[in-house]
Parts: sequence; C-alpha cells; structure tokens
Amino acid sequence: MKAIRRFTVRAVLPDDLGALEELAGNLRWSWHEPTRQLFARISPELWQKVGHDPIALLGAVDPSRLAELAADQGYVDWANHLREDLRAYLTESRWYQSLDGSAPKSIGYFSPEFGIAAALPQYSGGLGILAGDHLKAASDLGVPLIGVGLFYRSGYFSQAITPDGWQLESYPVLDPDGLPLSVLRNPDGTAVQITLALPNGVLHARVWQAAVGRVRLLLLDTDIPENEERLRSVTDRLYGGGGEHRLLQELLLGIGGVRAIKAWTDLSGFPEPEVFHTNEGHAGFLGLERISDLIGEGLTFDEALQVVRAGTVFTTHTPVPAGIDRFERPLVQQYFSTDLLPGVSAQDVLALGAEDYPDGSPDVFNMAVMGLRLGQHANGVSQLHGDVSRHMFNGLYPGFDPDEVPIDSVTNGVHAPTWTDPMLRALAEERLGTDDTTTADWANSGAVSDLDLWSVRTRMREQLVEDARRRLSAAWGSQNPGGVAPAWMNDLLDPSVLTIGFARRVPTYKRLTLMLHNPERLRAILLNPDRPVQIVIAGKSHPADDEGKRLIQKLVQFASEPDIRTRMVFLPDYDIGMAQLLYPGTDIWLNNPLRPLEACGTSGMKAALNGALNLSILDGWWNEFYDGENGWAIPSADAAGDGAERDALEAEALYDLIENQIAPRFYDRDGDNVPEAWVAQIRHTLSTLSPELSAERMVREYVNRLYVPATGYERRLTADGFMAARGLSAWKQRVRAAWPGVNVAHVESGGVDAVPQVGDELHVRALINLNGLHPDEVEVQVVYGRSHDGDELTDVRHAALSVDVDGPASDDPSVAREYRGTVQLAWAGAFGYTVRVVPKNELLLGAAELGLVAVAS
Repeated sequence: MKAIRRFTVRAVLPDDLGALEELAGNLRWSWHEPTRQLFARISPELWQKVGHDPIALLGAVDPSRLAELAADQGYVDWANHLREDLRAYLTESRWYQSLDGSAPKSIGYFSPEFGIAAALPQYSGGLGILAGDHLKAASDLGVPLIGVGLFYRSGYFSQAITPDGWQLESYPVLDPDGLPLSVLRNPDGTAVQITLALPNGVLHARVWQAAVGRVRLLLLDTDIPENEERLRSVTDRLYGGGGEHRLLQELLLGIGGVRAIKAWTDLSGFPEPEVFHTNEGHAGFLGLERISDLIGEGLTFDEALQVVRAGTVFTTHTPVPAGIDRFERPLVQQYFSTDLLPGVSAQDVLALGAEDYPDGSPDVFNMAVMGLRLGQHANGVSQLHGDVSRHMFNGLYPGFDPDEVPIDSVTNGVHAPTWTDPMLRALAEERLGTDDTTTADWANSGAVSDLDLWSVRTRMREQLVEDARRRLSAAWGSQNPGGVAPAWMNDLLDPSVLTIGFARRVPTYKRLTLMLHNPERLRAILLNPDRPVQIVIAGKSHPADDEGKRLIQKLVQFASEPDIRTRMVFLPDYDIGMAQLLYPGTDIWLNNPLRPLEACGTSGMKAALNGALNLSILDGWWNEFYDGENGWAIPSADAAGDGAERDALEAEALYDLIENQIAPRFYDRDGDNVPEAWVAQIRHTLSTLSPELSAERMVREYVNRLYVPATGYERRLTADGFMAARGLSAWKQRVRAAWPGVNVAHVESGGVDAVPQVGDELHVRALINLNGLHPDEVEVQVVYGRSHDGDELTDVRHAALSVDVDGPASDDPSVAREYRGTVQLAWAGAFGYTVRVVPKNELLLGAAELGLVAVAS
C-alpha cells in the first residue's frame, strides 16, 4: 500500500548531543571532513545508506544508539569541540576582512541552480556545481555573499537506464522539512511571503534559507496554499516546462529574488548588497526590480539604469547563441504590462532584450543581451570563452573589433575541500603539515615519496571500483526485484588497470560517443593483454534531448557486450555523491568537446586536484593551463572538411595517445611497482594546478577585478542624491543625439621618409566634426597595427590624439576641430592605421561601452 503523502520527522536529540543539530544545520559539513567523520561514527552503514546526509541520518538512527553516544563523554566532547570550531569559523576574520573600505558590504549572487551537496539536489550540472563552489569559497574567504535561487520540489531528475540503454527520468518529490533548510519567518513567526503581480493573478512564494558556512542561501518556493494550482507548479522542476513556465521561473528568480534579499536583510540586519552578480542570464530580471525601486526614489528610468549597470556583474557561461534563453516578445510584453514593476514600462523592458543588431531576430527577447545591457561588468568563464563571448556579442558594439567588446574573463575554479579526496588531504596533513592541498608542497619528494603518492592514488582507484560495482548491482536490482545480480558484476572493473573517466551532461557537442568512432580499435585498447584500459562513464541527457539519449544508448549497448562489459561501464544517475569518488578514482580524465564549445569544463579541474591527468581537446580551462606535463592535448582538426572528418581525425588522435603514450607510461614500473614517470606528472599536476584551479583563486579574482570596481562605480553614482547618475544619464542622451553628426572629416600624415624604418615617427593630423560635443567628451584615436589582405588590422594598438588648443574654437557645430599626435613605427613589415572618434567619460569602463564610434573613411 502506498502513502498519499510523505514527510520527514526530525529526531529529538538527547541534551548532551545538542551540538549535532547545530552542526547538521549548517552545510559546512558537506566540505568539512572532521564533521563528516563525527556523523559517520554514529552508524557507518546508515551514513552510507543515507548518502552522507546528517539530517537523514539523525532521522533514521535508532534512539538507543543516540542514547549510547550521549553517555559516551569522548563523543560528546568531540561534538562540542566541532560545534565551537564551527562557531569560530562563522565569526572570525578571514581574507575578506583584511580588505579596505572599497570592498562591497555585501554581494547578491543569483543562480538558477546550486550544487552544494547531494542532500540538497537543486542542480543539473556544471553551472549549479560552479555556483555551489562559489558560495563555499566565498564562505571560506569571509566574502559577505547572499545566494539566491529557486527551490525545485522535484529537483532536476533521477536517471535510470533500461536494459537496451535508453534513459528514463523520474522526479521524486522532495520534502524540504527533511533537508538542511528552514523557512524565513517574520518576528511574529509567520512565514515571509514574496509576491509578484501577474497578468491573471498574483504569484506567491515562501523563502527557504540554508546556511552554507558563512553564506546565506535563499530559495524561493511557489508550492504553497496561497497560490492557485497552476502557479504552485512554477518551481516544480529545474529547467522544466515550456517558454511561459520558464519565463515565470526567471521572473521569480530575478524580481522575487531581490525582494527576498530585502526581506532577509531587514530581518537579519545584514547589509543590503552593493553589488549584484547574475550567474548566467536566467536571473537578469533582477536589474529591472532594482530600477523600479530607484524610480520610486525619484530617478527616471534611464538614471536608474545607470546605477543598476554600475553595480551589476553578469557572467555568461554560454559558448553558442542556441544556449541562451530567448522568449517571444509578445509574451514578455504581456507580463510587464501589469503592476509587476511600478514605473517600468513594457517598452523599456523590451528594448533591453531586443536583438537589434545584424542577424538578430526582431521577434524574440534575449536574456543574455539584457544581461549585458543591465550589467556594466561582464565576463566569460575561461580565457578562450571570454574570446568566444566577445565574438558572439560583437553585434551589440557595431564598429568595434571583437577584442574591444567589454567582456572580460575569470576562469572558473573548483572548491578543493569538497572535491579533493580525504585520503589525499590526510597525506598532505601527515607529511606536509597542511590539509589544504592547494598550498601543500607536493614537489617535496623527501616528505612525500613516489610510493606514498602512488599508494594513495591506488586506494582511490580501488574506492571507485567498489562504488561502481555497488551502483551497478543496485541498478540491476531495481530493474529485477528479487533477482540475484549476475556473477560478472563482481568482477566489474579492476583496481590495478589504467582507468579513464568521462562524466558530464550529454549534449551533442560534448561528443560522448567519440570514443566509439572505431569500435574495434577501442575494443583492442580495452582488452590489451599487457596494457589494459578501463573506462568509467556517467552523465545525464536533458529529458527533451532525444539525440543525447541516443548517444547514451549507443554507448551503453557497446559497453554491455560480454567481452568488454567489465572494462567499460556507464554509471546511472550522475550526482555529487558519485562524482566525489569518480574524479579521484580515475587516472585519466577525458574531455573531447567540439572546440571552442566548452566554456570551461570544471570536471577536469576536480580530477586534477586529485592527481588525475587530463586528456582533453584544447578547449575551456585546459586551453590555458595545459603545459605538456600535466596531461595530454588531443589535437583539434579545425580545418577538417566536415564534422564527420573532424570526428574521425580527433578520434584517431585520441586512440594514438592512449595506445602509444598514456598506457605505456602508466605500466612502466620500477622495482616497487611504481610508475616513476607517471608519478612525476602527478606531482607536477598537484604542485602547479592545485592553486590555480581552486575556487578561492576564482572568488578572489571576482572580488578584486569585478566586485570592488563595481562597488566604486555604484557608490560614485549614488552619492549626493544620485547626482553622478543623473549627470551620466543626461550626458549619454546628449552624446547619442549628437553622434550621427560626429565624423572624421580629414586625415593626413607625415614625418616618415620615402622608405619608412623602425623607429621613425608617423605624425598624424585629423580634422574632426564634433557636432556640438565638447572635446573633453570624446577621444580621438589613431588606431594602428599590422596590415594584411583586405586592409584588416591585427595586433591593434591605440594612441590618443590631442586637440589643437591654439586652433580656432567655435560653438558652431559645423566647425571641425584639429587633432594631432605621433606614432612610433615599432616593427618591420606591413603597417596600417586609421583614425576614429569614441565617447569619453570617466564613468565608462571602455571605449566600446556605448557602441558608438566614428571611423575615417
């Protein structure tokens, strides 16, 4: 008989074990190994069964066991000590507290998903894991971050694989009372409620809060009685539903999220954010809520826009236009032709998301375009992705080269305490005096021998093999209730064999099945009698992506063939719990996307933190960190005639590397059965990549390069009753109105001989029509570089020309102003130059920000 409703009853702990409740209530346990060991001691078997979830553990453990522990003074003292350690962690000064007053008092960080722990399944893949790691690293550094997301009652989905390899999705309903969450409440005990005015009713949401170390995470939930049935399902599933459903989720995330922060800061006394960071475009509507608030303080829409832009950071994770959320314009107009945002008109909103550039569609509202127009500070998530993004959004800045598009890059990082195996951390603590593997001296072979490193790597591989066997047996049992798992499953994988890992979402561009391009060659690699290889694979395809599901099916069917089924396995239901054993347990981490479609690819980072070597296309983070010693680069066949030829060439290169370089090096052993050359690469990887790939490095970069500058701009614009914001708005309007009449009337040059030589100076004189603008409001530049076919300039540089102050000055817009300057010829070969005019204002980040330029013709 099935229950009509399920809920979680929390345990009543003995008074002496009160520390356990406080420790379970803060998600720091998800990355603090001593706290995890404390809970594991209660019941190791149950700890494993509940997926390392303290709240589930305390709800399931026998009360007699709790009474036994309460009588164990050693355990009670241990728990109390860890509680005091947590309290100190939450209050002591950390890195951020050493910064000066230019740092923001707080930052609002918005993301559609957060991957923090398997016990809180509110993530689908890399974007959510990155957001979770951002929060954890911010906590460790003392950054005053407030996270904002949605609470999805069914999370993403649970994956099962049928006997013929097809992915099946199920959506278990989560009980928030059984999760590390609490309802945000008013002083009178009533639940805080966020409301949004919709065209046909009102959307209500309660706010769940989670403590992620020092960071507060707020999650909005619409599954409450105050909503009519159709609106209760707004937060049903992550990335579920059609266009209008997704729009409702993003309205709630952005607009409702800002309102939730206001409610929480009012109740807690925590400072309101000075900077708002939107992790992808899904939360972009947050800027409109802030504009509406500022209009309520007396600003016009455009004046408020300047303030919001100044304090907004927009991070794009998307390498292709197809990955951006786009809505039908009439649908967006319908939702903003309401009382949703007082003072903000639907036309103002539509203009922000308009694709009014070459090849744009007039019929859609683009969330990433709005994100860039609402955020003065923007970045991609690797150096290569920053370059891809500048090209992708070049249309927003007509007349400027992609290199000048104002999108920077901050390469992602991963949270080392979460993703580094406890065995490796224990080795660092025992031999190197620290459990922080990102700062440990791994090059110190006197303290950590090759045998030490290899022994730990071997135990991590054994741990993965054991977990894979358990998972495959459990999956078989769920499909064959009451049956006995086949005997061959006991021999699944071999802890002594070179192990390659591949796990990620399964869109087609990640090429899950590239390894199957030549099945017989792959089979020979796997079954090589002297140098065998095994591959462990995991990943989910979006429920609506049948092509991705077919890729999984093709791989599962190949891996099920009797001769290789113990050498190649697909693990279903990829999640954080699986990943924390998979990354450390692999010797090689494989990544073979179509370059340059991998924005970053943080799974390879997590493997590297555990001493795994990467085997990857030079894409995402690997493009900037591969050095020839930390793994292998798969050559990209970019010049191939078509996709099939490219796949063939890159697959053959992959096989060649495994057969001729990777496997021989792995199996070349010394007298202690240690592969010395391989361990040297492990040591090099840990020494050089661990600091660079850490989320702490990433968050420090965000603080120093984006949050602090954004705070400075925001404070300048809001000071003295928003005087600078009003002035900037008026200035932009004046410049835009005048710009059609701004032009370069004449250019001439001299100063070089008939045969120019390196070191000569080119003298440039230009006449500029400013159409009534003051010379201080523009910058006239000579733009020069190497000139190639088609007169295109490369290696471009800029030099400002000076206005002739002694020349005629006139208020007559028709009178041209004279500008002069010099350029030194610094290289031999082809040289070219031109002259252009761009707007100039100290409150602009760069010349391209307004998308206005006048170039000599």
